[in-house]
Amino acid sequence: MEILIISGLSGGGKSKAASFLEDMGFYIVDNMPAAMILKFAEFCAGGGGRYDRVALVYDVRTANSFTELFDVLDKLKAMDGVCRMLFLEATPEVIIQRYKETRRRHPLRGGVDSLQEAVRKERELMRPVRDRADFVIDTSRLSTAQLRGELLGIFGDAGEKGGMVVSVTSFGFKYGLPMEADLVFDVRFMPNPFYMEELRAQTGLDKAVADYVFGFQQTRDFLKRLEDLLAFTLPLYAEEGKTSLAVAVGCTGGHHRSVAVTHALAEFIRRQGYQTAENHRDMSRSG
Repeated sequence: MEILIISGLSGGGKSKAASFLEDMGFYIVDNMPAAMILKFAEFCAGGGGRYDRVALVYDVRTANSFTELFDVLDKLKAMDGVCRMLFLEATPEVIIQRYKETRRRHPLRGGVDSLQEAVRKERELMRPVRDRADFVIDTSRLSTAQLRGELLGIFGDAGEKGGMVVSVTSFGFKYGLPMEADLVFDVRFMPNPFYMEELRAQTGLDKAVADYVFGFQQTRDFLKRLEDLLAFTLPLYAEEGKTSLAVAVGCTGGHHRSVAVTHALAEFIRRQGYQTAENHRDMSRSG
């Protein structure tokens, strides 16, 4: 079991980090007091694998005693599994600007004369927690995508290229474009198996149809260029912070050409190491 404590300064990016970590498979619990963390960890350990990756958000709002938190951390590190702490911070100027933009109230604002003083007080108060952290990320100059990239680099699965899922869908233009598509490719220029009597009732997943479609040099050249394009762009999409990318390949009816090309393209993307979902939206339609 992996337990991650997410802590840091108010306005430092804890909420965004928790959201990204949830996308990466962590079960997130917000504002958990230190006194409850150990019992919750024991509960998760007996969950039969349901809570293998847990992230607990801990900040100044729940901080009665850091001594209690540190005692819990020591006990968790002694248990089977992995326990680490992530601390997110930003410069006082950036945090003040973020609070002005969101018009939220700083949790320590009630006991001091100004927002600046609340930010300064929290920084001093949370310093012992920062010193105990396994990872410290300064989000002052990080974009949302860059923060996600930092977290993927530390906590992500190296075997899943940036954690991005690529969906490849075939469709028929006569039934409309897939609304969710990020990239659309039209293969209606290819010779159409529909006009071959022996192939009409089959689909692009059948070997005879695929052999026909890829029997033409123009189809093979197109697929090679498409593979080169995706080999170049997919890492850039992942680096930019996309968690999913929808690729759509269309022909007239969505039965033959688009299905064969989609299947070949999905195999290529899968070989590049990305999580890949293959779908054929209109393949089962009649007429």
